[in-house]
Amino acid sequence: MRPKVSIIGAGATGATMAQRLVETNLCDVVMLDIPERENPTKGKALDMLQAGPLVGFSARVIGTSDYKETANSQIVVITAGIPRKPGMSREDLINTNTKIVRSCAEQAAKHSPNAIFIIFSNPLDAMVYVAHRVTQFPKERVIGQGGALDSARWRTFIAMELGVSAEDVQGLVLGGHTDVGMVPLPRYSSVAGIPLTDLLDAQRIAKIVDRARKGGTEIVQLLGEGSAYYAPSAAVIEMVKSILLDKKRIIPSSVLLQGEYGLRDIFLGVPVVLGARGAEKIIELKLTPDELAQLHKAAEIVRETVSKVQL
Repeated sequence: MRPKVSIIGAGATGATMAQRLVETNLCDVVMLDIPERENPTKGKALDMLQAGPLVGFSARVIGTSDYKETANSQIVVITAGIPRKPGMSREDLINTNTKIVRSCAEQAAKHSPNAIFIIFSNPLDAMVYVAHRVTQFPKERVIGQGGALDSARWRTFIAMELGVSAEDVQGLVLGGHTDVGMVPLPRYSSVAGIPLTDLLDAQRIAKIVDRARKGGTEIVQLLGEGSAYYAPSAAVIEMVKSILLDKKRIIPSSVLLQGEYGLRDIFLGVPVVLGARGAEKIIELKLTPDELAQLHKAAEIVRETVSKVQL
């Protein structure tokens, strides 16, 4: 019997995530949206299912608006919420998305009390806080996607600058999932084992840092409506696979810090070992004073956003 992964929110991101996930054949997928969107959600699921003979998977995917269908999920991914529009920051979404994430987390937790929750909704770090408060799950079972995507963007722009394969680029982005709160780490970035600082000068690296921080905003402006979903969904799938297969990959994720990096009682993106128990271990890097100062500044930004949350 395959494990079950439920995706709450069947918009562009949730549907793309469901498609990518069912095609791995690792789990059955439940895609849930509000009752008014139940038929389109069912239609998307049926469309995906009919790709099985062509792509080569036998996993099951269903669309629904009934949380009972999500019962006993190993993983619940919450993508529900309004997306950004041009000119909006992630923080502008807080009031509406707090209500949405709270409702989704409450209902999903009732039916899957042992699940690991991955939060995708923005403003990301604040919404992970909301889900944790609502579910009262252990901290290792409520995780935010953010660092995985930010790191992928960082790696992509490095590859573009150097004209090399992105597969050979390794790199980490810590901090908050906000334009001003991301902390790319050139010292911990490399290309085929070669330190990034040996390949690019400080000025070129600074330009990549700036573009990585604004990576999501750049896409929002280009799309004109909605926000990114191909790369974000791929980032979540990497997290899901690491958990389902107990791969124990180190993936930057938003988790509750309790003393690590000199921070406490805050969700922030840091390197985490993701395995069958969720966020099994936080990796505490040896940061320079400047890097640590940037991380603490990111924490201040997240705290300010969280202070606006009304539960």
